[in-house]
This record gives sequence, C-alpha cells and structure tokens, in this order.
Amino acid sequence: MDNKIISLLWNPKERRLRALWRLLIQGSVWMSLQIGIGVAVAIFFLVAAVAAGWLPAQEIPGSSDSLMDLMNRPDILLILQFTTFLITLGSVWLAGRFLDRRKFSDFGFHFSPRWWLDLGFGLLMGAALMAGVFALELGAGWITVEGYLVTNEDGGIFPLAILIPLVMFVLVGISEELSSRGYQLKNMAEGMTGTRFGAAGAIFAATFFSSICFGLLHAANPNITFMSILNLMAAGVFLALGYILTGELALPIGLHIAWNFFQGNVFGFPVSGLDPVAARFIAIRQGGPEWMTGGAFGPEGGLIGLAAMLLGCILIFLWVKITRGKISLTKTLAEYQGKAPSTTKQIQDS
Repeated sequence: MDNKIISLLWNPKERRLRALWRLLIQGSVWMSLQIGIGVAVAIFFLVAAVAAGWLPAQEIPGSSDSLMDLMNRPDILLILQFTTFLITLGSVWLAGRFLDRRKFSDFGFHFSPRWWLDLGFGLLMGAALMAGVFALELGAGWITVEGYLVTNEDGGIFPLAILIPLVMFVLVGISEELSSRGYQLKNMAEGMTGTRFGAAGAIFAATFFSSICFGLLHAANPNITFMSILNLMAAGVFLALGYILTGELALPIGLHIAWNFFQGNVFGFPVSGLDPVAARFIAIRQGGPEWMTGGAFGPEGGLIGLAAMLLGCILIFLWVKITRGKISLTKTLAEYQGKAPSTTKQIQDS
C-alpha cells in the first residue's frame, strides 16, 4: 500500500489510527448498537405489551399512536435511556482500549476531592441558572403556574414518579458529556494538534466542531427551529468550557444534569422540545414572545436561554480562577499521553 495512503490512516509515532478514523469507528459502533439494540428492545416491549393486554394485538398493524404511547411510558423511557447509557459507556471504553490506546479515566474521570467539588458546583450552577430563567419569565408575566407536585398520570405517586426523570437525566448527563466532550472533543483536539493550530488552537477548534455536532444531534427533536439549533451549538461550547479549563468532565456532567432536570421537572419547561417526563414540581403554561422564551422548544430555543449560558460561562471562569488560581486551557486534552499515567499540563488561555 502506498505510504501516503498509510499515513492518512495510521499515525506511526503514536502507533494508532488517526483521529478521524477513530471518531468514525466509535461513532459507527455507537450508532449500530443504538439501532440494533433499540429495535430489539422495542420488539420486546411490543410483544410484552400484547401479552400483558396493554396493547390489543389487532391494533398493532394500523395503530402507530398506540405503539408510540407504549414507547413513551416513563418506565420504558428509563429503560431505553439506561440502554443508551450502557452503549455509550461500552463503545467509548472499547474505543479507548483498542483505538485510542488510553485509560478510560483519561476521558475526564480522574476522581479526586476536587473532581467531586467541581461536580457539586456544576449541579448548583445548573439549578441556579434555570431558577433565574423561571424567575425572569414569571416576573415578566410570560408563564402561568397551573399546579404543584403534578404527575402526568392520574393517581400517580409524586415521590416515585419524580425519581424516573431524575435518574434519566443523570444517565443523559453522563452519556452525552462522555460522548461529545470526553471522546469527540478530545480526539478532535489531538487530531488537529500537529497542524498549524498548535495545542491551544486545536482545543478551540475541537470545541467549535464538537459543539456543531452536539447541536445537530438534536436536530430531529420536536419543535426544533433554526434558532434552537444555534442555541444548542452554543450550549455545546458552554458545556465544553468546564472541560477544557479543568481537563475533567465533573463540572459539565453536573451542569448538564441539573440544567435538564430543573428545566423540565422542577420548573415545567420543555427540555429541547420534549415535554417533562412523569412528574413536575411546578406545572406551567408558557406564553410570551417565542424568540425570547423558546416557546414549545423550551428556554434553550430562545434568547433567555442563551443569556443564561453566557452568565454560566462567566461563573465557570470565576470558579476556575478561585479553585485553580488561574484560568488556563488543559494542554493534555490536545496531547496524546498513551497509557502512561497522565499529568495535568496547563497553558495560559490567551
């Protein structure tokens, strides 16, 4: 095989495939498992529903609504999300071992007291930012409170019902941050370091491109708009900020979990176009200008959500300055460390 072709596929210095191929293989494995296992799970629950009498057999051929109602049951949604979590965890672990040639902890899981402190700050900040969005919209008269401690099913037990979305968003936060930031951003940064970018430029470029991918992954969500997609790309940058400044996924995971849970199941907003699952602490009716509130897509689709993200970026900079003494990019995100114990090298953020 021509040496030029080999060099496009293989990095002889690092003795592994180049970043583009690692990303494509991991993404293809993830997608294949999602489709294959997703179809298998759907068929299983379809058969179980017929056997249990939830879905009459004669309705199956022509009743897509009945099938959708079945797959939107909170307990089944939780199982499907847990399946996605396991697929993401497994595909990244396999890619890390056989393609990246690195330890799983190097994707942002170097557990320490500081790691857990960052996680706690992320959780607190996500909750506070969404509380601010709710307070502003309530004060502006854009939302009307219609109830408290509401379950989506009549007779539902609120403490049990609210646990389902809480667990779901923990799984979502870990899965999406591991995939979008821990794997994609890190591999993109490593792949671009040897170019004219340099380490800092590679990290910025990887943040930009991984955030575009993050926004496009939600492009099929209900009630999506062009502004929503742009805001979700901005959300990718917002979530990546804690990662590129600390080198760990603790802060973005905490932020992601709390932002989603408080947005949907505490304050009753749609979450990226999806209605709150199972239960809400506060049930609301949304009004106001959609360009500001995001309308049926939720705050992430409007300017108020974008403003919350900008404020969150400032808070992250302040947190890093207080806890680290300086604001700097984590150079190791763009430098391949192999399987040797990684060290935290920093470069000043220009």
